[in-house]
Amino acid sequence: MIPSKEKITEALKSVTDPEIGINIVDLGLVYYMEISDNGAVRIEMTMTSPMCPAADEIIENTKTFAKTVEGVTSVEVVLIWDPPWGMERMTKEGKALLDFM
Repeated sequence: MIPSKEKITEALKSVTDPEIGINIVDLGLVYYMEISDNGAVRIEMTMTSPMCPAADEIIENTKTFAKTVEGVTSVEVVLIWDPPWGMERMTKEGKALLDFM
């Protein structure tokens, strides 16, 4: 069974940026996701800042929670910096949590 992007995205909502207190999906940190036929997942994501002190924790939690989805066989997380993160990448829910709406 090939895992769905929707189920993985839902699992990633359990990964919270500890400094901001909002999950990485609503923060808009996940840029791209690729799922192969054998269940290998590649996630391209960024941090709110290149100097993010919680980057290692967020990456490890991203791998851990993505692997909880049935059919996921492996997870590769690739940090990218272009385009840089900005508040416009946040979901409506994320903006509401920070009172940006």
